[in-house]
Amino acid sequence: MYKYVQFIIRFRWFIAIIIPLLTLSLATQLKNIQFDGSYRIWFAQDSEAIINYDSFRAVFGNDDAVSIIFKDENGVMNPKALKLIDRLTNKLWETKYIARVDSLTNYQYVHASKQDPDDILIENFIEDIDSLSPSQLKEKLAIALEEDMLVNKIISKDGKTTMIVGRLTPKIGDTVGSKQVLNAIIEGYVEEEAQRTGYKFYLSGGPVLSTAFATLAQHDMLVFTPIIVLIIMLLLWLVLKRASGMLLSISIVVFTFFIVLSIQVLLGFKLNNFTANMPVFVIAIGIADAMHLYWIYLLGRRKGLDNHKAIHYSVEKNFLPIFLTSVTTAVGFASLSISAIIPIKTLGIATANAALLAFVLTIFFVPAALAIINPKIKEKELKKHAGKKSPFALKYSKFIIKHNVKILIFSCLVFGSMALGLFKIEVDSNTVRYFREDVSFRKTVSFLEAELTGPMAYEIVVDSKTKDGVKSPEFLHAIEDFSTQYQTRYPDIRHLSSLLDVIKKFSEVMTGEKVIPDNQNLVAQYLLLYTLSLPQGMEINDRIDVDEQFFRLTASVNVVNTSLDLEMIKWAKDWWDKTPYSATINGQTVMFAHMQHDVTDTLIQSIVLAISVVSLLMFFIFKSIRMVPLFIIPNVLPIVLVVGVMGWLGMAIDIGVAISGAIIIGVAVDDTIHFLVKYKEARKKGYNFEASLTYVMQYAGSAIVFTTIILSIAFTIFSFSQFIPNVNFGIVTAIALVIAVAVDLIMLPAILYRYDGKDQSSLF
Repeated sequence: MYKYVQFIIRFRWFIAIIIPLLTLSLATQLKNIQFDGSYRIWFAQDSEAIINYDSFRAVFGNDDAVSIIFKDENGVMNPKALKLIDRLTNKLWETKYIARVDSLTNYQYVHASKQDPDDILIENFIEDIDSLSPSQLKEKLAIALEEDMLVNKIISKDGKTTMIVGRLTPKIGDTVGSKQVLNAIIEGYVEEEAQRTGYKFYLSGGPVLSTAFATLAQHDMLVFTPIIVLIIMLLLWLVLKRASGMLLSISIVVFTFFIVLSIQVLLGFKLNNFTANMPVFVIAIGIADAMHLYWIYLLGRRKGLDNHKAIHYSVEKNFLPIFLTSVTTAVGFASLSISAIIPIKTLGIATANAALLAFVLTIFFVPAALAIINPKIKEKELKKHAGKKSPFALKYSKFIIKHNVKILIFSCLVFGSMALGLFKIEVDSNTVRYFREDVSFRKTVSFLEAELTGPMAYEIVVDSKTKDGVKSPEFLHAIEDFSTQYQTRYPDIRHLSSLLDVIKKFSEVMTGEKVIPDNQNLVAQYLLLYTLSLPQGMEINDRIDVDEQFFRLTASVNVVNTSLDLEMIKWAKDWWDKTPYSATINGQTVMFAHMQHDVTDTLIQSIVLAISVVSLLMFFIFKSIRMVPLFIIPNVLPIVLVVGVMGWLGMAIDIGVAISGAIIIGVAVDDTIHFLVKYKEARKKGYNFEASLTYVMQYAGSAIVFTTIILSIAFTIFSFSQFIPNVNFGIVTAIALVIAVAVDLIMLPAILYRYDGKDQSSLF
């Protein structure tokens, strides 16, 4: 170690110059950085969810759409509103990536000719708006509110709210950022119309969601990162009372972040809502190592050591613990790489690399920089600290020994009560609830659900088992029975749309009864007549396959938690399994609902993997099986307790909480390692238990407390995010780190006293 430090001191200028230059050269790649907010980023290309969804789209086309919704308090069946609908309908038809447009004006109205009742007409519901009299408009409204394919789909029951739906082409997903481009075009349309008409518009659909994801990711990165860096600089200044310590600690963070992010860009990765948070994770990783190194350096200088000797002193005392903390932190983050959720996997790999890189930068750059700047220690400071033990450290060790039994009893009671909340916890991965209620997208969803229809959708594809089977009356009766029972059992199913509505409408026009024909040939004739009469782009090939074996129903659903989503999805599949037919449930809502299992698996598996690997490392390092439970308790307990508190508060585990477990272990484990390494060091010197605790608090305690305060405040900043997983992640992690430091500095030494308080060599 002596030769290594001498090498650093000898080549200090080279090291201090080459690291910033390397960082700057790599940072030039950041001009190519991209954000990806599409739904596909959450799933691996070979995931079952993506494969099933792509198969569905290959048959039925894209289920994604962009919707423009507005409300007229006097009713939308007036010339002003109808002309607006007509203009937007025509604009959307001409817009790139829009395959089909459905609105109140171009709805294909099936009715009998007034001149010849035997003649069936299929035409745009509303044309030549200026020629319609008030009585005719009133008549049109009455008709619209009786049309199953319109009411609570395109127009609300009260006739005041309507929606124009532009269905997207499948190719829109081939180009990154295409949905954001489309969303910008649509926003331009509605901004122009808002100025022209005075209506308030709401936008919904995939392009809006993708844009919301990307916008919030960029906002959190560009706003919160500088704020967190400034706060941490201020806290470091207050704690260390030296610009050199603050700047050295921050420099490690900056170097690590820019290098890791630049490498991500070089490898072709795109930022998303989680990887955009890497700066904060890097801060959590880099600050602790640099701060411990600088803290011990200061203690050495205060003991009267010169600059070079203090650098030797600090590196020798810190190399092993910061190496161990870097490895264990990397293990904690790397455990996220087993997640099936791609942004989490990417984040885990990137931050694990950052942990190791931060260690390398710390042990090279900080000693080299200290050798150059040689911070001055005032004479007053030398006299104040010379040969003195911290009064607080002395009181701390006496307190632990005197009250160890009370500490353990109190801890068990409090922590046990908190942990009972685990039985109340739920998991929710509903994408709508990823956004605060004041976010535009969330407002639209709430408005749509309250005024018109369910904003979520299940795509139910029923296999009739035979070619042309979808025309069978028996099959269509099964569709009708299913629809009735599904909506009766689950009121959150607002309605189901399918070609059954068209068939029953033809029957109503032809016979006066809205029923399913008993003759398969008659069904075929209805569908053929309907198909031949539709304008180009509005065919029915998005509702049945070319062999007419598979039949698509779209269930419009309210926003519910994913547990209910999964229940309703399972019920639908089980219902069809009891018939001669079968069904698959698809769509983006379904994909994200099934991601609930991945969220739970990520939380549990990453924690188990992280704690197992880290405990194994601790066993080999300390060579004592009795040390393992002492290591596990302070690192698992904070996670258990904070999740328990969530249960008591009624908070659900989401994707943000899922990643927090491994990260809490990865960061909190640093405190435990510094505590136990310093404790072992003291015991090896022959100190008794009380003196060992004093030694731990003097050389590691302050740094542990200060780093926890800094990191907790940094993570708490995320509570101001508009992306709820970030909010939950920040709050949960901050609380858990505070619990972790309390366990490490109060409960752990109390347990340690029962283990090792009487025998100076029992653990080592």
